[in-house]
Amino acid sequence: MIPKIIQGGNFSDHRGTISYVNDFSFTAVERFYIISNSDDNPIRAWQGHKLDAKNFYCLSGSFKIHFVKVDNWENPSKDLLIETVTVSASESKIVHIPAGYANAIQALEKDSKLISFSTLPLVNVSEDDVRYDSDYWKINE
Repeated sequence: MIPKIIQGGNFSDHRGTISYVNDFSFTAVERFYIISNSDDNPIRAWQGHKLDAKNFYCLSGSFKIHFVKVDNWENPSKDLLIETVTVSASESKIVHIPAGYANAIQALEKDSKLISFSTLPLVNVSEDDVRYDSDYWKINE
């Protein structure tokens, strides 16, 4: 499986606005997190997942979501292609990152919030979560 964008939309009238992503299925979702990076450290990097797929939706502000396809979990190449998708609260889309990738979350604005839907049960996280130094892959800001 490859990363993909699941596009949604917004509807506004005199009552306000509804944002939606109707093509996203919660069938595999086990848990979720709301991420708010600190102003002092706006990049949360690098976290890899052998088994867990991640789905990111921007609640407020904006983020860059960087990701790499890990080639070797113990000693990945430092030359892997970094792909980047920008999300913002004004758009309605989910970025799906399948298992087998490492990601970095970069807040672009103060008070930005990102929700992450995870597919792996919490009891299996210890066998899945792989952390790399924040500068393991260089992000071109």
